[in-house]
Amino acid sequence: MDDSQLLSRLLTVIEQDILPKTQAGVVQGNKIFGAAILKKSDLSVVIAETNNEIENPLWHGEMHAIKKLYETTDRSSLPQPKNCIFLATHEPCSLCLSAITWSGYDNFYYLFSHENSRDNFNIPHDIRILKEVFGNEHNDNSLYNRNNAFWRSYSIKDMVEQLEETDAHRQLLLAQINRISTQYDNLSAIYQANKGAAGIPLA
Repeated sequence: MDDSQLLSRLLTVIEQDILPKTQAGVVQGNKIFGAAILKKSDLSVVIAETNNEIENPLWHGEMHAIKKLYETTDRSSLPQPKNCIFLATHEPCSLCLSAITWSGYDNFYYLFSHENSRDNFNIPHDIRILKEVFGNEHNDNSLYNRNNAFWRSYSIKDMVEQLEETDAHRQLLLAQINRISTQYDNLSAIYQANKGAAGIPLA
């Protein structure tokens, strides 16, 4: 499977498996972040979840996906983390970076960057916490080590941009990203209109 096929599948999972859950969650007052875990072998979805901070401020999209995964009645059927792809709609915050690491995943892919969360969705906490708590103030590109001894991270947008202009899938992927981005813009507007009403500490 080449990169364009992988990217198409990841975007489809965001659009078809994560977004519907996020749409329902935002109506309740949750943030717009979601995540999914896929098998590397066939890219089937093991679990897809969304932010649930109105229940617990720690239930970010990634954290909630891991939590729900381990609530399964038959843990013996769960794939090993090393055999999975971890997909986040938005670049993981420091909490979720740690959760991915402690859970044993050796990769994660994300669509929207920390800068997108801050600038497009008016949720600046990821960058602010990384700077204030961990002292990474030099520039936004070095807030954390994107490739390290535990995992490698991949920006879906960057990967699409790096495809050859002649790649037939490139324009389709860009159109899919634009379609998904529009849906997240709409969800963000709903969340921002009601922000602070659900008791989330860092709304």
